[in-house]
Amino acid sequence: MRKTGLGTILTLAVLIGLLLLAIVFMIIGWGAPEGGTPMSTAGWIAMGFGIVVTLALGAGLMALMFYSSRHGRD
Repeated sequence: MRKTGLGTILTLAVLIGLLLLAIVFMIIGWGAPEGGTPMSTAGWIAMGFGIVVTLALGAGLMALMFYSSRHGRD
């Protein structure tokens, strides 16, 4: 097993810190603004559907890109 260096540990610590910061901003940003109206159930469903469709489209396009690359069509 390879010994873990200081640079690896420092890089990992910075990346974990950035991930935690992004999670905090996500939680704060997705809440209803003060005095605002919270999103309805239909809004949450529509947003979830949009996220799933967007991820599926991205995954499908990436799969097509790798497929065409392996078969020499690009």
